[in-house]
Amino acid sequence: MSREKLKVKGILFDLDGTIVDSTQAYIEAARAGFEAVGQKPPEMRGALEIPRRLEQGLSIDDMVSNNVQRFLAVYLKTYYLVTKLKTKPVPNVQTALAVLSKKAKLALITMRFVPKSEVLEELAEFGLAEYFKYVVTALDTQKPKPSPEAVIKTIKALDVNMCDCIIVGDSVTDVRAGKAAGAMTVGVLSGLFSNMELVREKPDLVLADVTKLPLYLDYSI
Repeated sequence: MSREKLKVKGILFDLDGTIVDSTQAYIEAARAGFEAVGQKPPEMRGALEIPRRLEQGLSIDDMVSNNVQRFLAVYLKTYYLVTKLKTKPVPNVQTALAVLSKKAKLALITMRFVPKSEVLEELAEFGLAEYFKYVVTALDTQKPKPSPEAVIKTIKALDVNMCDCIIVGDSVTDVRAGKAAGAMTVGVLSGLFSNMELVREKPDLVLADVTKLPLYLDYSI
């Protein structure tokens, strides 16, 4: 990974685990899903394994003993219902976004299957909506990350070159999507994936969270 400052004109952020802490929403969704299929909910680590696998398109059959489709239906419905109540902004993220938005165009890419108006409403509650010039959700694309579709669409909307942009996210799929699109990538450790897992994807940087990002950027281009 490069230790030189990254030159950027556009910054594309993931939402869950990057801009907001969604841990409690994941736990609540897992609890409801397991109860719906008559199974005892796991401890926190097990509950967080569910979104980790879903993020990567991996099976959860070994975790859910029966009626996986019923589990997923309840899990996802509950997750989307509780995000407004259970998510919270990453500490000091507003300060970081305020700094970054003065130097580069910011956008948000989330694979939540909700209208972007709901995402903007959630961000507005946290005082963060004003920093993003463009928002893409799973409803706006045909293929989820790690497909580069959402990244490419966002870059076009921002009217910047791909080589001048970075993708910032907590997931291996964020890094893969950015690389597939030809952008620079930054992994953050504020979400579901470990340092080892992110480093394995060879991003340009791995940081504790997005608040450290301003220290590593060069806006001189």
